[in-house]
Amino acid sequence: MPPAGIPEIVIDRLPLYVRALALLATNGQEIISSKELGEELGVTPAQIRKDLSYFGRFGKQGSGYNVAQLLDELREVLGLTQRWSMALLGVGRLGRAILSYGGFGSQQLHVAKAFDSDPAVIGTEIGGVVVEDVKNVAASLKALPVEIAIVAVPPSAAQPVIDELVAAGVRAILNYAPIAVRVPPGVRCRNVDPVVYLHAMTYYLKSDTRGSSDATALSREEAGHAFEL
Repeated sequence: MPPAGIPEIVIDRLPLYVRALALLATNGQEIISSKELGEELGVTPAQIRKDLSYFGRFGKQGSGYNVAQLLDELREVLGLTQRWSMALLGVGRLGRAILSYGGFGSQQLHVAKAFDSDPAVIGTEIGGVVVEDVKNVAASLKALPVEIAIVAVPPSAAQPVIDELVAAGVRAILNYAPIAVRVPPGVRCRNVDPVVYLHAMTYYLKSDTRGSSDATALSREEAGHAFEL
């Protein structure tokens, strides 16, 4: 659970609030109501007020929120007033895309280390980061610690790699390997498997299709009864 018993789903929504508020600030908007912010994010005004109440009192009833002030407060809550160093484990296609992504810097995130087991990749520079041998993870992270790791290795390598990261003091891990991994208490791990979400979508697509077919069949049956009458 997040600190002070704050529901995890609330923490998950905060970055969305920050993103929306940052865009509003860029566009010059100074004040926004919970209703307007809710319309931007597809969240009810009551939910926004409840989410924010976990972290203090923001805005005034009837006058809305000061966009810049709320943005600063939520950045503070999320720890975005400091820069976070990250290590990338696995420099395959996904890893290369992550290293080449230019959006981390503006979000207070920095890929400081990258590791792989492929001799053809080790020693090469990608996105300004020299790829190191994954065998040297422990020593490398002891010399230059990071707070966050992104794991993009094959499933068979994920748990051993994550065990090494935990032993090296990494307390936050984003795991792209399609396998459930174990971490000890005090270490936060998020598993990101796009296939899982795509399969959930296929369920809804199938359900929608079946619902449409059922509705069409029902309409035809009703039309037949109407004709008989």
